[in-house]
Amino acid sequence: MRHFDFLDEAAVERLFHRPPEVFDRDSPRDLLAVSLGATLYSPATRPTIEQDLQTAHARGVVCSVLCLEDAIADRDVESAEKNLIQQLGQLFEAGGPRPLVFVRVRRPEQIEMLVEGLGDLASGLDGIVVPKFTARTGGPFLDRIATAAQRLRHRLWVMPVIESPEVFHLETRTEALLGIRRTLAEHDAEVLAVRIGATDLSAELGLRRSPDITVYDVQPIASVIGDIVNMLGRRDGTGHVVTGPVWEHFDNRERLFKPQLRETPFTDQAVRVLRRNLISKGLDGLMREVALDQANGLLGKTVIHPSHVPAVHSLSVVSHEDHTDALDVVGAEGGGGVTASRYRNKMNEASPHLAWARATLLRGRAFGVAREDVSFVDLLEASVNL
Repeated sequence: MRHFDFLDEAAVERLFHRPPEVFDRDSPRDLLAVSLGATLYSPATRPTIEQDLQTAHARGVVCSVLCLEDAIADRDVESAEKNLIQQLGQLFEAGGPRPLVFVRVRRPEQIEMLVEGLGDLASGLDGIVVPKFTARTGGPFLDRIATAAQRLRHRLWVMPVIESPEVFHLETRTEALLGIRRTLAEHDAEVLAVRIGATDLSAELGLRRSPDITVYDVQPIASVIGDIVNMLGRRDGTGHVVTGPVWEHFDNRERLFKPQLRETPFTDQAVRVLRRNLISKGLDGLMREVALDQANGLLGKTVIHPSHVPAVHSLSVVSHEDHTDALDVVGAEGGGGVTASRYRNKMNEASPHLAWARATLLRGRAFGVAREDVSFVDLLEASVNL
């Protein structure tokens, strides 16, 4: 699969200085983790999962999570398990284009149930999402995943979700995150990315943000995110990709604050219409939160609707300016010193900017590098007018 694969060759040539690379579940972990993008969550009770995922893939989704946990009621667990096995069996047997498929389980036993229920078709399963992950609760899930991977003879990627009360509560946060870090280090080869469960974390204070408010405006949650990134997302070889928390809105009929998209990038009539449509659907709030995710060291986003995908992916493409700066930093002779950006608007300091530069080049491989005169608006316009 490849990001923006729905574009024809002429559009790719027009928009990209370097197009995105092809990847799959067997790609190097660093590249695959960065490539997840807008990960689409769906409840396992949906009766049209097979068709939903095929349609989502055509709209740019490369990673999906089918949820057996909080997205379904307790009374529906058994029927959801049966539905999921039936739908995934049909999807895997069909063998057509589809996103990566992860299942978010609520109990360790469900991992074995899925593998047994799917039989030989379980080889299509790409990974497991582990909810409310802590050092105490994670072990049984990880053991079952390892057993399932041996049976399937391929690696099952693990994505733990950090959302437990121990992480939220200030008095237990550091100890809980240290325990999680030790546990993930013991299973490093299987961990693809770390996800943040902002909804569960917000529940500790009875909070829910509106589409006018980003998660970073909610200070109790923002502080948790900062500590998770600090502990689990370090760029020193010990950390993982940490993905942005869920954006749970897909319409915005009533606004309290001004739109969060400036008019300047939307110059001609066609893109002014695009701006109005983005604002009417509340996607300007999503775009602001994605920008803040990236500024705070997070990459990718949990989403609940395919309309979110173009915004997340367009903002994930590396600008020509950032790519130029990253190449200059990585290529700096002697491994140090300060030089002016070729764009003549900032300094590039080789040593402190090196981790940023390497991460930027890796993201450019996954999402591509835009041409010098191409902005996120051009990418967004090409993506939403499918």
